[in-house]
Amino acid sequence: MELLALLTVLLLAHAAAYLALQAVWRRRRARCYLLDYACHKPSDDRKVSTETAGAVIERNKRLGLSEYRFLLKVVVNSGIGEHTYGPRNVLEGREERPAHADALGEMDDFFADAVAAVLAKTGVVPRDVDLLVLNVGSFSPAPSLASRIVRRFGMREDVAAYNLSGMGCSAGLIAVDVARNVMLARARRGAATTMALLVTSESCAPNWYVGTDKSMMLGNCLFRCGGAAALLTNDPAFRSRAKMELRCLVRANIAAHDDAHAAAVHREDADGRLGVSLSKALPKAAVRAFTDNLQRLAPRILPASELARFASRLLLRKLGLYLLRRRNYKAAAADGPAPPNKQVIDFKTGVDHFCLHPGGTAVIEAVRKSLGLTAHDVEPARMTLHRWGNTSASSLWYVLSYMEAKRRLRRGDRVLMVTFGSGFKCNSCYWEVSRDLDDAGAWEDCIHEYPPETLVNPYMDKFGWVNDIQGQGGGFVF
Repeated sequence: MELLALLTVLLLAHAAAYLALQAVWRRRRARCYLLDYACHKPSDDRKVSTETAGAVIERNKRLGLSEYRFLLKVVVNSGIGEHTYGPRNVLEGREERPAHADALGEMDDFFADAVAAVLAKTGVVPRDVDLLVLNVGSFSPAPSLASRIVRRFGMREDVAAYNLSGMGCSAGLIAVDVARNVMLARARRGAATTMALLVTSESCAPNWYVGTDKSMMLGNCLFRCGGAAALLTNDPAFRSRAKMELRCLVRANIAAHDDAHAAAVHREDADGRLGVSLSKALPKAAVRAFTDNLQRLAPRILPASELARFASRLLLRKLGLYLLRRRNYKAAAADGPAPPNKQVIDFKTGVDHFCLHPGGTAVIEAVRKSLGLTAHDVEPARMTLHRWGNTSASSLWYVLSYMEAKRRLRRGDRVLMVTFGSGFKCNSCYWEVSRDLDDAGAWEDCIHEYPPETLVNPYMDKFGWVNDIQGQGGGFVF
């Protein structure tokens, strides 16, 4: 009996140790490291200055004086600088007749630059890639762009390739989520580790709007060419080399609401001309999606002390308002002190850096006010908008690159990425910096110029008269 008891104890101890080791192994496999990334810098002959943008506007003979003034006002007040990049067909005057080859050429230039760069920076060879996740919102040829990358770089026959489209500016973090989930699924099936290549961009060449619908003209003024490629892995052998580790990712999709679903739509206008329509309901949809996302994100990233402080102050405020109504002090309250201001949770207690989608000056300012951030906090987003414009889903990687170029990211820092996209969606992810970072990347030749002394458009003297125009478009500012 003593021997049986001893064997039982040993077996139980062995089982417990095995389960503990399995749990540790599962946690390690659940890790997601950002090994490195590279942002695309198009060639200088594709730069779009305000003067170039004005020339493109002028040659559209469909535009009347009202539309012309509207577009110039948006361009001058957009917060975009003189060194963003556009598609070749537009710069060559062929925006009315984009060819399939124009879109493919735009993508090939991006692949040759960013994808090749991130592989070279990390020393990862194409045949080491187990998973490829590509997102390009509004260009989906056959064979797919993902297949085009597999062929171009000679990847393995068993590479798992995913081609995402129609996801808008939020697709960059959706790609991260897809990669993370595939890593977990592969680990459960016995794959020891996974190397994932993320490729994110947008195709401007076939989507330049040439009509007169003002809701569809805005994209031409704000969206520019760009893209980014990143390598993620769950291999603990790369932990010491990784730049950041993913801690959590939250997605919010409010497409069930009709106004949110129609806030940003790729469609034809009344004359059959294709473009992206941005409705007046977009700001409201963005706020709703943002709120839904933050409600689920906050408990996962903020310290308990901040959550308790916020909850207690919110409860006291609601209790005070309730007692005020119960005692029928409405009239006195109207003449007396105003009720306490709306309580705002302090995200800076759990976040060191805010990597915000540079969707436009109004978008950046709205998020700044909502989160109670400073001008320093949103500087990376503003400077990215100025230097690169809105490059859609890849914009966040340019913002992150700015932080790195400015040597803001130190080991142990916490970075929150927030992005918005058609649908309407708000996605966020939370990273921990693994080591001190200082790679200037695509900002290398200009980071010393940022932030500039002023963001006032240099062509304000030439086109500034549009700010004095009253009427349609006069009050629109991104």
